[in-house]
Amino acid sequence: MKTNNQQPTTNNQRVPAGHTLWLGIETSCDETSAAVVQSGSEVLSNIIASQVDIHRRFGGVVPEIASRQHLELVNGVVAEALQAAGTELGDLTGIAVTNGPGLVGALVVGIATAKAMAFAASLPLLGINHMAGHIYANFLQSPQPEFPFVCLVVSGGHTDIVYMPEHLSFELLGRTRDDAAGEVFDKTARAMGLGYPGGPVIDRLAAEGNPAAVDFPRARLEEGSFDFSFSGLKTAVLRYFQSNPDVPPEDTAASFQRAVVDVLAERAFRACDDKGVERLVLAGGVAVNSELRRRFAAEAEQRGIELHIPAPILCTDNAAMIASVAHFRYLRGDSDPLTLDADANLPL
Repeated sequence: MKTNNQQPTTNNQRVPAGHTLWLGIETSCDETSAAVVQSGSEVLSNIIASQVDIHRRFGGVVPEIASRQHLELVNGVVAEALQAAGTELGDLTGIAVTNGPGLVGALVVGIATAKAMAFAASLPLLGINHMAGHIYANFLQSPQPEFPFVCLVVSGGHTDIVYMPEHLSFELLGRTRDDAAGEVFDKTARAMGLGYPGGPVIDRLAAEGNPAAVDFPRARLEEGSFDFSFSGLKTAVLRYFQSNPDVPPEDTAASFQRAVVDVLAERAFRACDDKGVERLVLAGGVAVNSELRRRFAAEAEQRGIELHIPAPILCTDNAAMIASVAHFRYLRGDSDPLTLDADANLPL
């Protein structure tokens, strides 16, 4: 099912002088997305075809099925994005595509599409890091964050703390040593028999529970570390749920969610203190979580920290964020060859 999540703000036919117009393509996991973004910040279209209903029956993303779905959907999604933006291929500055990290088979579909279009229209090609895209989703809405800032990237596959002193400069301060935050939400939901995807269902269930009902562990690593570890929490929740079948699942969900958010907040705000910055940016699909957004907003206000969180549709995988990064890389003079390939573990 395709959904036009961002309506065009102009009926653009030719990109104005001094601006850029990028087509972004995103196929790193189970969303097929294409978007047209002007000058890195103005979303003219953002089309997303989700595969959630297909993968739900398997309890998670099946890579082979995801790749086949991308192959069936990508051309139609790209055509819809161009039409929704009132843009033709010849109007574009270039084609941007996620080339990692992600599922290799899924990435290859998007990359092959982007390379074919770039070659056919003699347009520049840029391979974009998926995690950079999540961060740059914050530049697709107003007000945009000013540099320097600390960013917490929380998604299904990554939980990273990044310091950015300027555009396209990423200093990795901390990362998960085992499960990512989104991954542990999905695994916990599966263990509790709540279905897939786990994040939204736990969020809804937790809203009816007592977050202080169970004192789940918060991993303490070496002093001063900004890394995360959620595997112990995942195991503790599983054992507790199996040993206490009469405890309301709402309380278990709320207590688990509070434990995850506690750790994320502690590391992120401590990183701001360590770097001496007063701006914190959130990114990634887990940033949709209502408890996380509430907790971070309250603590940021208390500490006098300027907080930026993308709209929910820009937190989850989308192509507009990919096109945004392309604008800034293009201004820097970057370009990629038509031999661009997928990298499942592409570092930020």
